[in-house]
Amino acid sequence: MIIIISKRATASEIEHKFYIKVVVDIEHHILAGGGEMHYDCEQDLLENGSQQQNLWGAGYMPLTGNVTYDSLINIRSRQNRSMEILDVKIRENVTQIVTELLGKT
Repeated sequence: MIIIISKRATASEIEHKFYIKVVVDIEHHILAGGGEMHYDCEQDLLENGSQQQNLWGAGYMPLTGNVTYDSLINIRSRQNRSMEILDVKIRENVTQIVTELLGKT
């Protein structure tokens, strides 16, 4: 089940999860998580009004608080030529939003 999150997630929304695939909208400071593929989360955000250039795939591990920066949706010929987010500023934005919305209190 995919959930779009715009404010801190509740414990029940992330409990018992080892790894959560997320897509972060760095413009609107929201994320979608819980899909089997990043693509599914991306599509929900696009339908919600997000723009492709602002969406970045990542992963979040609630037990450790670690964020990963790789997803097929990150491959873009003009913005990012890798599955991994290469731009340091974008990575920092993704980390900040994921931590604000999913991080431990």
